[in-house]
Amino acid sequence: MASRLSSYLKNVQNHAVAAAAILVILMLLIPVPGVMLDLLMIGNIALSVVILLVVLYTPKASDFSSFPRVILFATLYGLALNVCSTRLILTKAFKFSYDKFPAQMLKAFSSIVTGNADNPTTGLVIGMVIFIILIIIQTIVITKGASRVSEVAARFSLDSMNTKFFAVDSELSSGYITDEQAREKKASMQRDIDFYSSMDGASKFVSGNVKAAIFITVIDLVAGIITGVAIGDLDFGTAANIYSRLTIGDGLLGQLPSLLISFATGLIVTGNSSEENLGDQLKKQFTSDGHVYIISGATLILMALIPGFPHLLLVIFGGLIVAFGYNIMRKKEASFAKKLEEEKAAKEKTQNGGSGEEVSPVVPLDDLSLELGFALIPLVDQQKGAELLERVKRIRREAALDLGLVIPKIRIVDNMTLDANEYSFKIRGIEAGRSTIKPGFYMCMNTGSVAPGDEIKGEATVDPTFCVPAIWVSEDQRADAEKAGYAVVDPPTIIATHLTEIIRSHAADILGRQEVSAIISKIKETNPVVVDEVLTTYKYTYGEIEKVLQGLLKEQVSIRNIVAILETLANYGMFPHNPWVLIEKVREALGLQICLQYVDQDRKLSVLQLSQSTAEKILQHEVDPKDGSEPFVAFDPVDGRNWISSVSAALAAVRDKNYLPIILCPGEVRHLVHSSIDREMPGTIVISINEVMTAGNNIKLEILGEINA
Repeated sequence: MASRLSSYLKNVQNHAVAAAAILVILMLLIPVPGVMLDLLMIGNIALSVVILLVVLYTPKASDFSSFPRVILFATLYGLALNVCSTRLILTKAFKFSYDKFPAQMLKAFSSIVTGNADNPTTGLVIGMVIFIILIIIQTIVITKGASRVSEVAARFSLDSMNTKFFAVDSELSSGYITDEQAREKKASMQRDIDFYSSMDGASKFVSGNVKAAIFITVIDLVAGIITGVAIGDLDFGTAANIYSRLTIGDGLLGQLPSLLISFATGLIVTGNSSEENLGDQLKKQFTSDGHVYIISGATLILMALIPGFPHLLLVIFGGLIVAFGYNIMRKKEASFAKKLEEEKAAKEKTQNGGSGEEVSPVVPLDDLSLELGFALIPLVDQQKGAELLERVKRIRREAALDLGLVIPKIRIVDNMTLDANEYSFKIRGIEAGRSTIKPGFYMCMNTGSVAPGDEIKGEATVDPTFCVPAIWVSEDQRADAEKAGYAVVDPPTIIATHLTEIIRSHAADILGRQEVSAIISKIKETNPVVVDEVLTTYKYTYGEIEKVLQGLLKEQVSIRNIVAILETLANYGMFPHNPWVLIEKVREALGLQICLQYVDQDRKLSVLQLSQSTAEKILQHEVDPKDGSEPFVAFDPVDGRNWISSVSAALAAVRDKNYLPIILCPGEVRHLVHSSIDREMPGTIVISINEVMTAGNNIKLEILGEINA
């Protein structure tokens, strides 16, 4: 029974607004009896009071997001009542005397301003004057002011939209807020923008309602007198008395709710973004300093000395204000004394070996941080475009797509120990790259397209990313440099490119167990079977999975295809979990992906092949540490020099022909070959025959030569 009643009430609630809208429309067409009109007018007053109180207790204007539509509904409801009362006045007033008119609310409001006068004529004049004053107050003061504030608020909200959104993106990129917090902030700003944009139009409803009330009042009075004289056979004086009094009552009854709604509109558009309601704000702001009240009270007391002023009232009221001010000052002094005692106690505790505040036993380092010299701070200044912030955000997105690794937020801070034009990029507190740039200048690099004799003079420098010679040129020389064939790069792009390469080369250092756990948890949502097999059936630890993924990232192999990686680990889960063997097995599974990284536009993979004898020699000198650390090749000094010399000469030959430095070797020695030359020849690509076989007919293999050491 209770559930059925709850369901019924819920249905009523869902359709109540629609029913009310239909009722308002019907009121415009169907005559309403006097008793019903009284009830609807009482409801109109109650509605306007409720709206005003809701506005007063709403801390933030956009929290009352339905207010513009509520204004429209309330305005139409009030106008419908005006139509109903006009119809009733014109059709019933000449049939009844004023005292027997069926609408009690109209007579009650009319009596407020006309019933206490010495004669009816004076009362009518007073009533009409009060009505006109209310119209003037609402039109010129409240409604006009609220409309202007709404217009300005809407304009400033729209103008500042991009800046505010950019500030949120800056906080997100710097790591100050999370993705969820950024979405919440943007949603809140969007609500503010939508609200003030709607209020700019909704305020016109209020001003239009006031103008309509003036016309309706004039129509009621003029048409009523004509109706009373022509149809009701009343003399002009009687008709004027009855219809003017009812018209004044109708006008006042209509303007009171309209005035309350206008006041509510003014309050809500002049509010701020504080989370406190108006009462709390006034309490805090009007009790901040007691001297204000003491001076104000003393001023009133001094005014009591002026002849003709109400001396007793001024002294009493001024004394109360002075007492209130002293009370505020006494509370402030007590609060300040308490604060001093707390600070003193905290200081004594610290001097006695205690701690005045809780300090974390571990102060974590930022995963990634970009430190800037003070001359580079404008690159992240919101008022100056903050070009670097958008580039940093793009770096994180591109790294996720390219490497399959979600890069932690990069915290951007200023560092006064750096030179003014210097920046430093750190990974968990350890510097991974540093360089110097010139703000306002452009770095120009000759990529081979600059004709002899077209060179431009500039300050010599070196590109921090690719370590190639470059020059700095001013803004005036930029167009000439581009025309000459130089690659021209601005400071934000220089830093962003440098960061991108550092992140790519240190991706294995960025990946940790926590990131692995996040990756596994995400994959489990769509592929629970493979995750369960890896973690539960074959009991891989996060550390073992981490080593495999780090091994792939170390050689620039994307881990985005994490499902294939986990399936490969599951396939070899029954064997001992040797990370170096598992890395090679995963690479074989990703063979096509790896080969496609290095093919040309015709899908041709050009490589240097390792001779069979050299591969056997490397296997003979393999050392596999018993502690599980990385295997390595232990050549004697002569063989080691011959090996490095042979590889270096072969790679130099293919580089001269603009081929990538790629070595093809058997899978058993691939890791050993890479580890043995990585220090002397970084950037060399080593792939196995098994990886090429996995790629199959999707690529064309071209052997450029053989390495024989």
